[in-house]
This record gives sequence, structure tokens and C-alpha cells, in this order.
Amino acid sequence: MKLELLSPAKNMEFGREAVNHGADALYIGAPAFGARAAATNTIQDIETLVNYAHLYGSKVFATVNTLLFDDELEPAVEMIRELYNIGVDALIIQDLGLLECDLPPIELHASTQCHNASVERVRFMESVGFKRVILARETSLEQMRAIREATSVDLEGFVYGALCVSYSGQCYMSQYLNQRSGNRGACSQPCRSTYDLLTEEGRTIMKNRHLLSLKDFNASQYIGSMIDAGISSFKIEGRLKDLSYVKNITAYYRQLLDSMMDGHERASSGATTVFFTPDPERTFNRGYTDYFLRGRQPMASFATQKSIGKPVGVVSTVGRFTLTVDSKETFVNGDGLCFFDERNRLQGFLVNGVEGNVITPNQMPRIKIGTQLWRNQDQAFEKMLAGRTAERKVGVRMLFCVTRRGFSLDLTDEDGVTVVQHMAAEHLPSDRPIKSSNTIVKQLSKLGDSPFVATEVTDTTEGRYFITAGTLNELRRRAVELLKEYRIKHFRPQDVPRETSSDIPSVASHLDYRSNVINQRAEAFYRRHGAIETEHGLEQTGDYAGKALMTTKYCLRHELGCCLRDGGPNPHQIVPTDTLLLRNQERLFRLQFDCGECVMRVYTV
Repeated sequence: MKLELLSPAKNMEFGREAVNHGADALYIGAPAFGARAAATNTIQDIETLVNYAHLYGSKVFATVNTLLFDDELEPAVEMIRELYNIGVDALIIQDLGLLECDLPPIELHASTQCHNASVERVRFMESVGFKRVILARETSLEQMRAIREATSVDLEGFVYGALCVSYSGQCYMSQYLNQRSGNRGACSQPCRSTYDLLTEEGRTIMKNRHLLSLKDFNASQYIGSMIDAGISSFKIEGRLKDLSYVKNITAYYRQLLDSMMDGHERASSGATTVFFTPDPERTFNRGYTDYFLRGRQPMASFATQKSIGKPVGVVSTVGRFTLTVDSKETFVNGDGLCFFDERNRLQGFLVNGVEGNVITPNQMPRIKIGTQLWRNQDQAFEKMLAGRTAERKVGVRMLFCVTRRGFSLDLTDEDGVTVVQHMAAEHLPSDRPIKSSNTIVKQLSKLGDSPFVATEVTDTTEGRYFITAGTLNELRRRAVELLKEYRIKHFRPQDVPRETSSDIPSVASHLDYRSNVINQRAEAFYRRHGAIETEHGLEQTGDYAGKALMTTKYCLRHELGCCLRDGGPNPHQIVPTDTLLLRNQERLFRLQFDCGECVMRVYTV
């Protein structure tokens, strides 16, 4: 099985750096209709990135993963044709109405927004022509194994990054509150807001806490288990994150995957050399959870939705203007440090001065001896990551030969791509063959900032001819350019006609709003597969009455230790068993706990 590390690309620059730091594939926003409206890119920039990625055998997937209204389908299809023409390797889509359109023969991936959370759903997606299914973040290792056993489609799983508290594609909270649909790339992230938790009678249980905000996902210790469960693509979230995040996290997971390649192949070419020690905790993170990989675990971040960074030590003394930190870390001016106060509220300050472990804050915090400090702004690390931090090289064997009219240079790379570059030159005899041969090998090996590194250079002339360094350099330059051109052609994707199964499972006869149908093509798709009645999506109807604004496997009762099914410490006293409400800026939401399905739903009041 080939293993693929899939990294986010906010833009062309971020994508290039993801490739340099070891990504086997990238996902990048198309000019429109992507699930991150703030991360779109021009066709020209995507084409440049495709050519760069293909030099290393890395792939580029374009996100066209929003729901589409009827008048957007034709422009979307036209854009998809442009993406196909420039060599994009696959499309990530959500709206199944596109399957009823005249799409070019490009590989299709079912977005996690399609709610790929069960064997039945993944089997259906495979049967209608998807080559890959991106699993719901909530998928456990056990579910992954079951899906793998029941299907043959490529499976992609998240391994790192921010978590949506709701099942992807099943959250309408932002649409309801701000008319900004998460299913259309404009989520306002109401899950990161603060809420009060109330009883139905109005008693406040918790006040002004981030009750729907989750820690960040980190599956690093379960990569081996995910491989064993059948996952072949390992996805890093973060198309809106900064460049240091992309470099650091990509490099970290590249090294992790490389250590687990025994019996597997890497999905792209070349070797990455990183000039720093990757450390996920040193870039943006809200603390970590492995979510549902091994069953329900603690996952909420009630105190803050902000980055807390890396734990760096404990306050040992508090002076009038300084703090002393018991730490092995080195601090610098400009570092951002934070801590949780007595009420478990996140507080922070900047470092204005450092003498060893004695820190002068920009503003002296109210802090006690023994308080744990985190660093959420690592000035030295960020400065280092702003420079050149990695390189990636494809191995090449070089063969230098004499020809009737001059010389030739054969290049064969590690993927078996071969080019031959000829150059006319006079055959001048050398009176120092050993030196001449050494010069030939030395000059041809100088591949500089090209994508290649010479693994073997053979001079078949044995130094019988005198050749100037300039001639050798020009021959090498032409050969390298030719190999780059051939590699881009070699890794251009093959046409992938959409093949559907002869045995497509039928969908339910009645589909409600959660099928996210907002165009006639999507309605026709489901009708063709067994639906008799299809309710339109909320982005089209705006009818929220009695509809769950959010369906989430995260359970607030369980997080508080008050699970109605599994119990907890005095659950009936801490949180009553009847209806609970969330309040945000005088807006009220009702929580419903479905213990049979083990999900929580959020409704309007």
C-alpha cells in the first residue's frame, strides 16, 4: 500500500513549501466554490503549483466542496474543466449534483462534508464513482477497519488540526446566526464562542465558557494503527493556518510516516532534508485530543478557543517586576507566555526582558508561585521557520558519453524517467585523463538548487578528452531542464472516467434537510438512487423550526462527567437530567441528548 501525506496549501507559496517539507499531496482552494472562502487561488497559480508538485511526483487536489445553487452549477463545471486542463490530480467535492453534470474525466474525492461516517455511506460513495472517500473526523479505529473490510475505495483520514464540533456537513449554526453557511465556505465559527449552560428553569450551571470549543486533533501516536486499519492518505487540516504551521506540521508527519514505511511505499518521490527539529506544540494549538480514534475521550477546551502552545515551566518566584521560571527552555524577547488563573481563565503576557530564567513581562500579571506557564508565541522558532528550512531532492544517475559530433549526458531518475541531452563540441584530447575525468564528475554533480541530487555519475570517456567547465555546465543545465519537463509530463494524471457500480445501494425513500440538496441536479441524483421525496437544504429554505442546527458526537454531559448512559460523579446533582439550554448573547439553544445514537443535537428555542 502506498502511504500519502496530504498537506494544506492556502496558496502557491504555501503549497511549494509543503512539497519541500515532504508532502506527497496537497489540497488547495479553487478560484471559487471551496469550503474555505478566504483561501481561493487563480487557475494560473494552481497550474504553477501543479507543475512544481509533479516534479516530485506529488499530487494536487482542488477543493470544490461547497453546496451549489442551480445557477452556480454551470460556472462550477466550467471551472472544473479548467482545473482538469492544467493537470490537477483530483477534485474534492461535496455537492452530489455535480455527478449529474458533464464533468471531465478527473478523479473525484468525496469530501468529509458528505458525512462519510458509516460503512453504508462509504460503500454508497464508492458505488457512484468516487475514487477516494475522506472519512468523518469522528471515525474510530474500529470503524476504519470495518469500512476497509467492506470497501475497496481509497480511504483518507485526518491526523492533525482543528476540529469541527459538529459532524461536517451537518452544522447549520453559522447559517442560522449570521447567514454564513459552513456548507458554502463561510462558517463564522460560532462553536468557538462563549456560552452559558442553563437549566430549563433558567438556573445557570456554567457561565461564559467555550462549551462547544474542542481541542485540536493529534493522531500522531496512532498512525501505525491507522495504517493497519486501511488508511492510505493522512490529512493535515489547516488551509487558513500560517506558513510556519504548514512547514512544522508537514515536516513532523513526514518524519513520522517515514519511520513506518516498512512494507509500504511512499506515494511520491525524493528525500526531504529538514533543517530544524519539528515540534507541533511550538506552533498554534489548543491542546490536543485524539477525539474518537480509541473511543470517547476528553476533548473540550472550555477555558479558551485560543492557542496555548507548549508547556515551558512553572513559576518559582514572583517579584515586583519579574518572574523566575523553573524551566529548561530558553526564552527571548517577544515570546508570548500564558497561564490559567484561579478561575481557569486564560491570561497572557509578552516577554520584554530575559536574564537566564528571570523574565520581565511587558505587564506584570497577577500570578502565583507554582503556576504552569505555556508559550503560545515562540519568537525564536518563528524566526527560524521564516527562513529556508527544508529541501527535497530526487535521486538521479548520470551517464556522460562521447558522440560522433560531441558529447551526451543521460539522466535517469529514481522513478525511471530518462532523458538524453546531446551537445556539439570538438573532441580535444586530454594529456591528464584522471584530472579530466574528475573534472567531468565534479561539474556534472553540481545540481545546485535544482530538484535533483546526483546519486551516481559515470564518465564513459575515462577522461580522454579535454572539456571546459563551461561546456559541462551548459550540458548539465540543458539535461536538467529536459528532465524537469519530462517529469511534469510523466506525472500528469491519467484520465479517470467515472465508473459506477452495477449494484448501487438505494438511499432512503424520504431524505430530510440533512442531505443538503439545494439544486435540481442533486435532487435528480438522489431520485435516481431511490429517493421519492427530498427535502431541500436549509441554505435554500431558511426553515429552522424543529431542525437540529448541529449534530455532534461530542456530548456536553459526558464532558462534564454526567453521562446519562455511563454515569459519572453524582450526575443528577451536578447537571439535572431534564432539558439543558445554551445561551449566547441572549440567544437560546436547546440541547437534546440521544443516548441511543450517542449524539448531542442543538436546536433553536
